[in-house]
Amino acid sequence: MNRITAFLLAGVIFVAGCQAMTGKTAGQNVDDATISTAVQTTLTADKPSNFTRIDVDTNRGVVSLNGVVQSSEQKARAEQLARRVDGVRSVNNNLQIQK
Repeated sequence: MNRITAFLLAGVIFVAGCQAMTGKTAGQNVDDATISTAVQTTLTADKPSNFTRIDVDTNRGVVSLNGVVQSSEQKARAEQLARRVDGVRSVNNNLQIQK
């Protein structure tokens, strides 16, 4: 077996292993990471709301928002902003309102 064939075979095994561990393909992992970054950027860019305490996780296009906001209006606004991002299929809004 030459080096190129061995390298390609190792790459295929690695990608298959990643898919087996998470149930997602490498492409899905990249897509989810891209969506999470885009949602986080969108939330941070909304200066009046100050969404610095929100964590964003994405699994197959489903975004989960976790953290603390100051009001029910901010909770709704964060979800609204997340839904606008390309690739977001749905949003689980787990944000807690600070009391």
